[in-house]
Amino acid sequence: MLRILEKICKKLDSGEAVEPEHLDMAIEFIRGFADKCHHGKEEDVLFPIMKGAKITGAEDLIRVLLIEHDMGREYVRAFAEAVNSYKSNDIEALAKISQNAMKYVRLLDPHIDNENSTLFPMADSSLSEAQQAEMTEGFLRIETEVIGVDRHEELEKMLDDLADRYMSG
Repeated sequence: MLRILEKICKKLDSGEAVEPEHLDMAIEFIRGFADKCHHGKEEDVLFPIMKGAKITGAEDLIRVLLIEHDMGREYVRAFAEAVNSYKSNDIEALAKISQNAMKYVRLLDPHIDNENSTLFPMADSSLSEAQQAEMTEGFLRIETEVIGVDRHEELEKMLDDLADRYMSG
């Protein structure tokens, strides 16, 4: 999605039209997958388990990641607000769409790298089998009770549709 957002912003910045529906799809994907699913699992399950395990360095890392989650939510809120303004024929909203979408991309690229290179290896090497089982159970609960059955497939289809439109050529 981050690469798709870059392509969308490039189009907007060069004066090309982008369907408002595509912008809505991007926002829905970000809110449903990145925030509700991914960040939700971290905030509601992984982070509390890691804090409880008193892993050296985890508290500071988690604090930074939580700040970044909040920043990302703010960028997406402003992005969505600008999309709504654009739908009301506010042409000046296009710049705000691009600015906030790119702020989100620039935040999330290093955020994801930090998770992959530091957070997840820290959890893998420090949590016991029982804690990892508790984590897996919590993730499954979020998938069924918060995200919803089959929601991942809907979001993946949305992502595939956007990728087909913006990533080819």
